Parts: sequence; structure tokens; C-alpha cells
Amino acid sequence: MEPGKFAELSSATLEALDTALGDLEHDDLDVDLAGDVLTLGFSDGVDFILNAHSAAGQIWMAANRDAWHFDYREASGQWVASKTDDELLATVARVVGDKLGARVRIP
Repeated sequence: MEPGKFAELSSATLEALDTALGDLEHDDLDVDLAGDVLTLGFSDGVDFILNAHSAAGQIWMAANRDAWHFDYREASGQWVASKTDDELLATVARVVGDKLGARVRIP
């Protein structure tokens, strides 16, 4: 993918996640977007990290002891982990929801 297109798509995705998760206003979750790194900090000291990795053209996520590398699929307009077929927004909703003990929905 062309670097400018990657930057545009990954920035829009991280900003959308920042907004959606910030709108939860959950006492146990702090959401911080700094450049191309989105940090989800939990009250127990655990952080989940999402970042736009421009060299690989992927969005990377680390949560708990798991890691994903999401590629953008033009046909579906989604970020999908090639090894697991996990979709980014659904995966973030699932792992954050599991951590908070509440259902999380990300549009």
C-alpha cells in the first residue's frame, strides 16, 4: 500500500478507536492517542497498545499476552489479521470488554 494511503487509513482508524473507547467513560480505562500509538491503560496497571507500523503497512496490537498484525483489505474496508482472520474493531471490542468485564461495542 502506498505510504500516504496507509497513513490516512491507519490514522482514521486509530482516531475512531480513540473516540469510541473514550466515549465509554469507564472508570477503569484511560484512552490516550499520541501520534500513531493508541494506549489503553487499565486501572490495574495493564496497558494494551495499538500502533500504526508504517514500515510493515500494518496496525499492530498487543493485549495481555497476545499480539496481532492487521493488514488493510481494500475489498472489505477492514483491518484483518492474516494469521487468525480476526478483524481489528471486533478484536479490540472483545479484548477490552473481557478486561473490563462488560460488553464493548465499537461502531
